[in-house]
Amino acid sequence: MSTDVTLAGDRFEISVDGVRAGLTQFVDSDGQRIFFHTEVGDEFEGQGLAGELVSGALDATREAGLRVVPVCPYVKRYLGRHEEYADLVDPVTHDAVAVVRAAQRA
Repeated sequence: MSTDVTLAGDRFEISVDGVRAGLTQFVDSDGQRIFFHTEVGDEFEGQGLAGELVSGALDATREAGLRVVPVCPYVKRYLGRHEEYADLVDPVTHDAVAVVRAAQRA
């Protein structure tokens, strides 16, 4: 099984043998990358792909010099289990949630 995490606009996608298996969506605002949704297709569940996806997204976010705001429950849980990303995390604020809502309406 070959996996690949790529940036595709406002999301990171993970592919398995060339087939998109999942994604994590974000909005960039004022030096922060606000992650708000993560999903993996039913047929790919239980393979650790969500973790691989989020890890790749967080590594890319670090490389981009951005902070992370974990609105997405999965990203929040992942960060709680992976202290190596603690230096990237900003708290979820009302303003961050408002940015996500505005982006979803656009």
